[in-house]
Amino acid sequence: MPQQFQQMITRQRKWMLYLLALIVLGAGFTDYQVIFLSLLLGAVISFFNLWLMQRKINHMGQAASENRTSRALGTFSRFAAAGLAILIALQYSQHFHLIAVVIGLMTTYVVIMIEFLISRFRDTQD
Repeated sequence: MPQQFQQMITRQRKWMLYLLALIVLGAGFTDYQVIFLSLLLGAVISFFNLWLMQRKINHMGQAASENRTSRALGTFSRFAAAGLAILIALQYSQHFHLIAVVIGLMTTYVVIMIEFLISRFRDTQD
């Protein structure tokens, strides 16, 4: 696996873990426990989806380097995980806020965009 790709994966996972820690602190120390637990549910599924996507991209890159074909990126698996989070929020609506779960599901994409902008900024500085 190329060193730059591995560093990007590590940074994205680290940012997601920081966000998860902040959400846990928010759930533990604020009066908005339902909102933060909903964000946590969405963000945990989002983190799983990030891990799954990074793993599939790594396998696809290895297959391409060996001139093999590879399977899809696992879009169905990621959609199914997001659907599970939504179903949990709908089933236990007294404990979860649906909009906060959806926002939590989007955290991976925000982390990816921020990491891209930071790496782009670093590249222009060098």
